[in-house]
Parts: sequence; C-alpha cells; structure tokens
Amino acid sequence: MKPVDARSPLWKKKQVSSPLKVDGDLFFDFLVIGSGIAGASLALKLATLGRVAIVCKETLLETNTRYAQGGIASVFLENDSYDEHTRDTLVAGAGLCHEDVVRKVVSEGPGCIRELIGLGVEFTPSTKPDEPFEYHLTREGGHSARRIIHSADVTGFAVQAVLADKVRTHPNITVFEHHTCVDLIITDKACPDFSRNRTLGAYVLSDKDARIFSLLARGTFLATGGHGKLYLYTTNPDSATGDGVAMAARAGARVANLEFMQFHPTCLYSPQAKNFLISEALRGEGAILLSRGGERFMERVDPRLELAPRDIVARAIDAEIKRTGEPFVLLDISHKPADFIRSHFPNIYQRCLELGLDITKEPLPVVPAAHYSCGGVVTDSRGRTGIKALWALGEVACTGLHGANRLASNSLLEGLAFASFVFEDVKILWDDLGKTQFPEVPRWEIGKAGEADEMSVVSQLWDEIRRTMWNYVGIVRSEKRLARAEARIRQIVEEIDAYYWDVVPSRALIEVRNLATVAHLTVKCARARKESRGIHFSLDYPHADDARFQKDTVLT
Repeated sequence: MKPVDARSPLWKKKQVSSPLKVDGDLFFDFLVIGSGIAGASLALKLATLGRVAIVCKETLLETNTRYAQGGIASVFLENDSYDEHTRDTLVAGAGLCHEDVVRKVVSEGPGCIRELIGLGVEFTPSTKPDEPFEYHLTREGGHSARRIIHSADVTGFAVQAVLADKVRTHPNITVFEHHTCVDLIITDKACPDFSRNRTLGAYVLSDKDARIFSLLARGTFLATGGHGKLYLYTTNPDSATGDGVAMAARAGARVANLEFMQFHPTCLYSPQAKNFLISEALRGEGAILLSRGGERFMERVDPRLELAPRDIVARAIDAEIKRTGEPFVLLDISHKPADFIRSHFPNIYQRCLELGLDITKEPLPVVPAAHYSCGGVVTDSRGRTGIKALWALGEVACTGLHGANRLASNSLLEGLAFASFVFEDVKILWDDLGKTQFPEVPRWEIGKAGEADEMSVVSQLWDEIRRTMWNYVGIVRSEKRLARAEARIRQIVEEIDAYYWDVVPSRALIEVRNLATVAHLTVKCARARKESRGIHFSLDYPHADDARFQKDTVLT
C-alpha cells in the first residue's frame, strides 16, 4: 500500500462547523484513568479519602484484566516461600528486575488475595480433602512450585466483575464510561505561572456526544493497561493502544524498557476467533507442544520443556513455524482425562467447541501473539512518576518487577500490590494534596479545526503501524529490521502530527496518535539495546552483555 503523504487531499478537513462541544471543568479529589484490576482496586481505596472519577474507554468490564485466564501468583504452601517466588521472578527477568520491588510485591500477595476474597471473588476450591490449602493451586512456566490461585480459566473476568460492581455502586466514585483521555493537563504547558511540573488532571473526550472537558483532580493515576494493539497479532482487546504511556511521555515523564514486549506462546490460530488466548495453565497441567508432524520440539530447546519461561517457548514456536513453513504448531492436552480438562478449563473447552475443536480429543493450532509489555512509565516503589501528583500502576508502569521478561501470573499480583502501595503513599501526602488550589485551566480550543474528511486514512496508518511492528520489531529482531521500522514509524508520526491539530479529535485519531508515539518509543528502546536479553532477541547480538546493558533502557 502506498504511504499517505501528509499533504495529500486525503488529509484535508471539511470546512464545516465542528460538532464538538467544549465544556468547563469538573473537580474531583482523584482521577483514575483505567478500570482494570489496578485502577478499580485503587479507586475503591481512594474513595475512603475523597471523591473519585474513574475514566474508561469502554465499560468498566472491558479491560485487559477481564481476559486474563491463568490466575494470580502468590505463596500459600509450606513447601513454597517468598524467597522462591522472588528467585523465580528474578530468573525470568533476566537480570533487570529490581530485587527490592520484587520482594515487596511478592510479600504483599497473600494479603491481596484475602482482600479479593473479602470483596466476593470466588476462586476455584481444592478438590482433594488431603490438600494443604483450601483453594486449588496450579503451576505455570518459570514457577518452581504450585502457587497460582485461579477461578477456573476465567480468573480475570471473575475479579473484574466483582471490582466493577463495587466501583459502580460506591457513592464516592463517579464513572465515566465511553470516555477517552486526550492528554494530561500539566502546569508546565497549561498554567506555567502556577506550579512547576504538576499534573492537574486530564482533557477528556466523551465518545457519545463528542464534547471535550477538563477533569481536574488533586491526584491523577494512570492505570490504562498496555499496548498490545501495537502488533498485528495480539491477545489484547482493541482498547489496548498505549494511551497512558503516550500521554505520560508527552507530559515529560520518563519511560523505560519498551523493547520488552512479551509474546504469549499460545494464541488460538483460527480465522473465526479474534485474539483468543490459550492459557499457560494448560501447559502447567501437562499440555505439550508438537510440530504438525507430531514431534515434541521443546525437547531439543530447553530442559524445562513446555514449562520454560515464555520468551523461550515463544521463540521456539516461532523458529518451528519458520523451519517447517507451517502457519502454526499444535498444543495437545488430550492425553489427560476428559473430565479433568472440562472442569479445569471450562471456558477454553467451550469456546474451542464452538469453533469445532474438542480439546479432550485433539490438539489445538496455536501461534505466539503480543501479550504484555514489561516496560512503561518509570515509577518508584510507591508508583510515583517524577511528575508531581501523577502516579502510574499496572501494565502502563515500569516498576522494576518484571525486568526483561514477566513471570507468568505476576501481572495481576502487581496491579493489586501497587494499588496498595500507591494508596499508602497518597495517605501520607493527603494533607498536602488536600490543600491544592487550582488555577484557571485553559479550555480545549477547537479553533478552526474541522471534521476529518477521510477517516480511512487513520485506519490505513493503524494497519501500517501494526504490520511494521510485527514484521520488524517482533519476536526476533535485527539491526536492519529495526532501522526500517524506525524510518517508517518516524514518517507516520510526522504525518499524524501534521494532521492532528487541523481536525476535531476523535477516539480513533487519538488512539492512532498514541500508537504511533509508543511505536516510536519502542523502536528507540530496541535500537539502544545491543544485546539479547529476556524477551528482546537480536540476530546481530545473540548474547547478553552484562557489562554494558544490565540496566534499564530509560528515555526522557
């Protein structure tokens, strides 16, 4: 497809009266952007201190969290320990985890689980009377013990449903569903005479009635999730467009480690299913990977076989697909009893059955897909970003927990743990935050902007970004591929920038702008790391270089 020139007629706006309405300010004590496990958990805690606004692009239920199948990692058994969980996390993180943060998060686990149970989350109970713990625990790749508590194979949905219900009915929380944050309001840009480098809230677009207004808050919290839609194939929902990372970067926050995008090894390969993840828990319970010829290829890759960390398994599948020329490999759990499969994986079993696949009798076709970003907005162990009154938590943040590769089921744990850490920090700062005096914040100016004449251009650029990232910044990279990606992504960023300020913002335009920003930052991080480590694998630098690169890739 021919690249679109920013000056071409396709980019011209209609010279008509804009339908966009600009409203005044709304004031809250706290603004939480994102409603997944991190954002919703934090909102419920903050609501004990003051009034909370929570903004989400879809409904409260439509988050990355709801699609998490596996579970939450935490230490529960006597033959396990915080030290072992920490060690497993450090090994998976390939030398880049911040050990102090890992230990802090790991030790928070049991308390977080008890809190969820207290809210009404129902985890799968143990089925054997002699088991030492009341809930069933499974094991996933990279873990040395069974420590994954889960709700069948729909853990994320079970947690999200309870949190969404609690948020929706809380008297101190106002929910803004189907609203898109345009940008953070930073004093350096909006009110330079008021206070240096402080967040005052965000400009927000109502998708339903096309109006932009200011949501002002004493504290602003990014919990927007990840950016899996940066890639052509992903397990993420359509809303995962990197909004938090892009807004924070534009505001002047540091971002780090964006080269570390984790590719989940097993996404269902089916033209009828969109982004359907096949949980790692299947391999934890004995599923094996096979070539289409029936060979168990993990035997020649890693002694841990299918329970090796995700980066190793994903690269092995990618290599097998390229070696054989086949479009997928097979994941087989049919050797386990049918009743066991149906009881442990009811959602996966039923969905596959709807697609004509019976996992109790036949293997599944699977491929790797972009799944989880280990990088994001740099924070300390309290979630602070370096910009006053702005915190980040969950997948949008780079806290030091995941390093160069996330250990399975540590993500939901991180969201819960950092909700507690951030809340404790806010309580310490509440006297100061409570005295915040707001300046007169400029309203969003429409000026002479008109409606976009051809939104198909946005769709084209979206597709170009995702294909470029998949082909050149995917599971296996090279200097030549990264250079090609950087050149094309830079051109796309320039095209969008030339267009953006001439037209009325829409959700689609905001999202493609954010995708382009995060793509540009990701390529810069990947080009800066001249080694292979964790999820980042370079054909030109196939080995780790601890002397030069055992450190975070930080962009300012």
